[in-house]
Amino acid sequence: MRPSGRAPTDLRPVSFELGFAKHAEGSCLVKFGDTHVLCVASVEENVPGWMRGTGKGWITAEYGMLPRATNTRMAREAAKGRQSGRTQEIQRLIGRALRSVTRMDGFGEVQVRIDCDVLQADGGTRTASITGAYLALHQAFARMIDLGVMTEMPFSEPVAAISCGLYKGTPVLDLDYAEDSNAQADANFVLTGSGKIVEIQGTAEEDPFTTEEFQSLLNLAQSGCADLIQMQQAALDALTAKA
Repeated sequence: MRPSGRAPTDLRPVSFELGFAKHAEGSCLVKFGDTHVLCVASVEENVPGWMRGTGKGWITAEYGMLPRATNTRMAREAAKGRQSGRTQEIQRLIGRALRSVTRMDGFGEVQVRIDCDVLQADGGTRTASITGAYLALHQAFARMIDLGVMTEMPFSEPVAAISCGLYKGTPVLDLDYAEDSNAQADANFVLTGSGKIVEIQGTAEEDPFTTEEFQSLLNLAQSGCADLIQMQQAALDALTAKA
């Protein structure tokens, strides 16, 4: 039995609140159980210097955790004067995930900056961030279409992410903190709508895990991401109907 009482193949309760930040071009408050992340997309009329004159845009991401996102207060990284290696690694992952499904020549020479701020953490903050960031970016592109800046969505397909792990010898989907901190192995999967792999980060916490065990985690991740992408589309459809 998992600590949460979920079956091995069950996601945590997932919700997306689109348009959460009224001043941003796109935003999404994403909840994976007790992990809550605010993802915001801002459109800037400039690109990095090395991209000027190429006719291509750029997507980048920043990630951070509020001081009381966890059970004890963490110092703000700004107060420390530098970002941790973990923070830098996660925000680069978010940017890579979004760029992998976006035609960079499809939205002009502008930069879209994605901010992912963890309000509350209970495991899987990076996977929740990627899944919510896609929705924030989708809204930003929709705003640009409304303004006549571009004519069509530059996405090749949607993207989502989920964690899987071996908990007490059983492959389980969408680890919360209680499972993640005691897992024999865990992995983060970033997958597209067609099931293609963007990135996999997997680690054995105790004994090495087998190819067969990895395949079982990949199978879980493919099922979980397919469900998440259906939920993403349902949230976008609801937003369109509301408009």
